[in-house]
Amino acid sequence: MPQSISSADAADSLRPETKPHATPEHIRIRVSRRAVAAASIGNALEWYDFSIYAFFAIYFANNFFNHADNGTRLLEAFLAFGLGYVIRPVGALVLGSYGDRVGRKAALTMTISIMALGTLIIAVAPTYAAIGIGAPILIVCGRLLQGFSAGGEVGGAAAFLVEHAPPEKKGKYASWLQASMGITNILAALVATIIAVSFTPEQINDWAWRIPFLLGLSILPVGLWLRRTLHETPAFEAEKRRQQQQQKAGTKRTPLLQVVRDYPRQLLAGVGLSILWVVSVYVLIIFLPTHAQRAWHFTGPQAFRASLIGNCLLVGGCVFAGALSDRFGRARVLSAAALLLLASVYPLLMWLDAVRTPMVLIIVQSLLCVLVSLFSGVAPSALSEVFPTHVRATGMSVAYNTASAVFGGFAPAILTWLYNKTSSPFAPAWYVMGAALIGLFAVGHLDKLRPRTLVNA
Repeated sequence: MPQSISSADAADSLRPETKPHATPEHIRIRVSRRAVAAASIGNALEWYDFSIYAFFAIYFANNFFNHADNGTRLLEAFLAFGLGYVIRPVGALVLGSYGDRVGRKAALTMTISIMALGTLIIAVAPTYAAIGIGAPILIVCGRLLQGFSAGGEVGGAAAFLVEHAPPEKKGKYASWLQASMGITNILAALVATIIAVSFTPEQINDWAWRIPFLLGLSILPVGLWLRRTLHETPAFEAEKRRQQQQQKAGTKRTPLLQVVRDYPRQLLAGVGLSILWVVSVYVLIIFLPTHAQRAWHFTGPQAFRASLIGNCLLVGGCVFAGALSDRFGRARVLSAAALLLLASVYPLLMWLDAVRTPMVLIIVQSLLCVLVSLFSGVAPSALSEVFPTHVRATGMSVAYNTASAVFGGFAPAILTWLYNKTSSPFAPAWYVMGAALIGLFAVGHLDKLRPRTLVNA
């Protein structure tokens, strides 16, 4: 159904850049595009802070963990990385529920503030040589704050994008959630590449690793400014009016209780869909640059360069996949993407293992990023459409972050442990292939649930 124009949208129409003869449809399109741009930029900045840790995990291992064995130190560094995911379901419950009760904009502003605090702690933390056991404790505290923040980001940002989208473009608009995460990876890879070529390994290990985190603190002023300019979604405004009527009638609303009680099948199917979403991203995009350095002995600049190129393709691929899903349906695009991942990831890593050249690394990383984009670009809209407005942020946050905590966050640590034990470079392929099988099963169930439960927003 067509979206209504809120009072905030009407006020936006009076700004100087809006033409006096603009129609309500033109105003709606203008507001929607601004919402996508602002939400995507804020989301990219937040995920930059969360993800840059993985690019510099080797330096965290050297500075904050006290073991003689390099493999053990790196494993501990990735365990600290994984702790950021353990707390994410808690953040999903608290911030997702907050977003469904108070508003999408308020929740997104809170997540950015918490993320900035966690990043600041990591950026200024003294090393193990300076304060001993307190050093890894500070890193863990920073990661926990970052994870709590990230737990509420996906559901809030996805709900915001979907609810601002025209009905015929929900897939394309929602695809910017993962596309902005791709922009995050581009920023992280670009910063990592600049650091790698500008400083010696000794300088990076001593102090230059802090530079990316100090840059990440720009999230606070930029993010708060961006999100102050956003309008609340028309769907949430309508839902808020309905809630106020229920409160007058004595009905108390608890989004978490409602989503667990009324939408358990949607929640389970959403977790299944999210497993492939998070595993493909964190294994093939975030973890692979580090794995390529250890397993195939590529240099840091070579691995970061391949990641930078691949993530450029990821951004475009996400938007393309979202537009495809608007035309051909979510289930068709998701099923095709899961099948391609299932069939392609192992042969691609075998090729890289056999021909260890920088060009092959770039090609393999680029192809994997394209395959991941076909699934992750559609997953946000598919997941959002099984939850109605009043529990959408909570439902999406819980489903996505449960999968992240169990299957995504500890994937680098698990795969590092497997490599330490077996010396096999193909563990990432098996992990992704298992997730693809789960994803295929979940896609079929989500498609059955969607027509019956979808509430247009």
